[in-house]
Amino acid sequence: MLESIGAEALRETLITFRTTLRAHMEGINRLNVYPVPDGDTGTNMARTLDAVVKELEGAAVDMGGTCDAIAHGSLMGARGNSGVILSQVMRGLVAKLRGVTGGSATAAEFADALKSASVASYEAVLKPIEGTILTVVRETADAAVVAASRGENLVNMLRVARSAGREALANTPELLPVLKDAGVVDAGGAGFMLFIDSALHVVAGDALPEPEVVDGPSAEQLEAVSLRAGADGAV
Repeated sequence: MLESIGAEALRETLITFRTTLRAHMEGINRLNVYPVPDGDTGTNMARTLDAVVKELEGAAVDMGGTCDAIAHGSLMGARGNSGVILSQVMRGLVAKLRGVTGGSATAAEFADALKSASVASYEAVLKPIEGTILTVVRETADAAVVAASRGENLVNMLRVARSAGREALANTPELLPVLKDAGVVDAGGAGFMLFIDSALHVVAGDALPEPEVVDGPSAEQLEAVSLRAGADGAV
């Protein structure tokens, strides 16, 4: 188990995140009903991470070079709404990690970086909507900060954060009625949780979640989504 996250672990986390997201991509696409049911959230997040991984391949291996590559790759490779928000999450994260003491982030420093990621994601959206990836990132980060303030080590802090994030994801239909109409959780939030899963896989060897068979909304549920869109003027 790692006590801190250095450049090598951060790189491995992003590579694992990309690989895991690709494995879950089709299931995440089937969850995608907000802001429009176009089934591309998983694809856009994966393409954004492809650009990050490609940028890492030619970057300096220290923390500064790693963070610069993640920031630049996510910015230039962002695809669609979900990719743009994910890019801001990544850029907010590395903005804090770039300056960590000794080039390796403690539990408290990584928790602060998650909080920075949350702030950046909200700032990227003109009108933030709760029940989306924004909520999931925020509640994950808030739990991480509280756990770190209690003196939890890196692994325990991440496990607390993951638990809070999963709870937040499960609650997204209660915050965003279109998700409840469709019988799904937020697709972007589901994608983000794979980042925390990837971090725990790297620092503690936790098993990565297996892709699930996701049916997505039924025809009747999609009709309910369309009716709500018509009533609201937009989904």
